[in-house]
Amino acid sequence: MLMKRTPLRDYLLIALGALIMAIGSKNIYDPNQMVVGGVTGLGIILRSLMGMPLWVSNTLLNIPLFLAAWKFLGWQFIRRTLFGAAMLSLFLGILPDISLIPDGDLLLAAVFGGILSGLGFGLILVGQATTGGTDILAALLHLVFPQYSIPQILQVVDWLIVILGIGAFGGIHALYAIISVYVVTKVSNGIMEGMHYAKAVWIITSEPGQISDAILQKLDRGVTGVHAIGMYSGKETTMLYSIMSNREITYLKDLVHEIDPKAFVILSDVREVMGEGFSR
Repeated sequence: MLMKRTPLRDYLLIALGALIMAIGSKNIYDPNQMVVGGVTGLGIILRSLMGMPLWVSNTLLNIPLFLAAWKFLGWQFIRRTLFGAAMLSLFLGILPDISLIPDGDLLLAAVFGGILSGLGFGLILVGQATTGGTDILAALLHLVFPQYSIPQILQVVDWLIVILGIGAFGGIHALYAIISVYVVTKVSNGIMEGMHYAKAVWIITSEPGQISDAILQKLDRGVTGVHAIGMYSGKETTMLYSIMSNREITYLKDLVHEIDPKAFVILSDVREVMGEGFSR
């Protein structure tokens, strides 16, 4: 079962995610002049041009966005995001100015920067927040251009920042930044799916009673019986349906095989489950 969602748990996830993102930005992206979008990407450009610290640019660029969001989107929208942005600025300010990647190794910077940023961003999303910046800008622009979704607008804004990075650091850095954007997306999506991922199980068996009892008692999972007819044999049967976590699937297979080796088992991925025993 997943840990029960509480405000404390969410804020801890947001703070941890902000720390991990700050490490990726300050200790990997910035020393290697890699711009992957977002306000932090703009901050890396400003640091190169003006010597402005990342935490300062992150704070200054976010202030007008939060004020606009408060006016047009409301306090509920920005409450947790304000905390996420504040934590990111704090960690960008206190982390040491060191590079975790050997100078000039842009591939390593793209991959490991993407892993850290994706992991951090994924944790922040699980905590039901963002780090502000271009996420807020996209939500505000959506009010002006409702025909475009927030993710579509966010993509355009972030790619414009990547293009600005080309002007600041050259095309080679931008090409590696594209690799890193891909890694960030994959890792953050994986974090989101991993927190709420499950398997849907359909079982066609001649022993529905025994197998359903085993699922209820040994796996402590609910199970539903569905009336079905085998079109080839013409026989009526009860098909079982259940949802369970990935780690329970191996145990389920053993249980089913032990009771009915000829049972037909169908597994499919479920992106998110809401209800008792899963997320809320």
